[in-house]
Amino acid sequence: AMGGNHTQPKFILLGITDTPWAQAPLFGLFLLIYIVTLAGNVGLMVLVWVAPSLHTPMYFFLAHFSLADVCYSTVISPRMLTDLLFGNKTISWAGCVTQFHLFALFVTAECHLLAAMAYDRHVAICHPLLYVTVASPRACWQLVAWSYLVASLSALVYTGCTFGGSFCGPRRVDHFFCDAIPVLRLACSDTRGSEAAIFALAAANGLGTGAVILLSYGRVLHAVLGMRSAPSRARAFRTCASHLASVSLFYGTLFFMYLQPASRHGSRDKVASVFYTVVSPMLNPFIYSLRNKEVKAALGKCRRRILNHC
Repeated sequence: AMGGNHTQPKFILLGITDTPWAQAPLFGLFLLIYIVTLAGNVGLMVLVWVAPSLHTPMYFFLAHFSLADVCYSTVISPRMLTDLLFGNKTISWAGCVTQFHLFALFVTAECHLLAAMAYDRHVAICHPLLYVTVASPRACWQLVAWSYLVASLSALVYTGCTFGGSFCGPRRVDHFFCDAIPVLRLACSDTRGSEAAIFALAAANGLGTGAVILLSYGRVLHAVLGMRSAPSRARAFRTCASHLASVSLFYGTLFFMYLQPASRHGSRDKVASVFYTVVSPMLNPFIYSLRNKEVKAALGKCRRRILNHC
């Protein structure tokens, strides 16, 4: 059995705030964000599925990215909402392990999917003649499969390192979900090895995918600045800018959380965590799709089709 978990198999999540008057407004805010997240991402997935004009590699990756957004906000938000509403802060050992494992899996998958999306844009804009062969349906499926394979293996390592030690005393997790850093603080065995392994793997995943994204968009921007027509230059520039804004928010808060020494972590962690667990999944469908002519056109077609059937 994992160390000492048979004596007191529960953790207590301290939550976002212990201020009683703040809990109802926060519940309302986070419920609204979660509903918008589900509506935006599920809506985008359905649209990509039903609109033939969106059956392209870019939207294929976007649909998988939206799926990952739905999954990991569902791993975090409903639990956080019930805690805010009912104040029931206890979570079972298995619940804590499962929540962290799924969270780690989907966040890591998102990093690799973002890299695939950036690479896709790079090939489309810098090597348009090669695009059909490079971004074949088979290649796209392989990239998605690779993202989830790496994420699954990484999540196993993260979870093993986080929960492999022995825990004693009050298991009060100073966070709104079971995350590696606040859980490791509660271990009574030496966690330096675990922390080093998590840090190294998080750095490899984060910096590796981050490098692919920066290089891809760097090449794209270089190609864009060399375009002759001002409107197409502006359009490509806008697309890149909005993607980079989303990437910066996601990676900035992730790096802040996982690439700093454990001793530096404090109350600001919860604020940073809210950004990549709650805010980022809500914004992504809007950033990646609503400014696109293709998505707007597909939405218009669907609306007309529905109205004609009514």
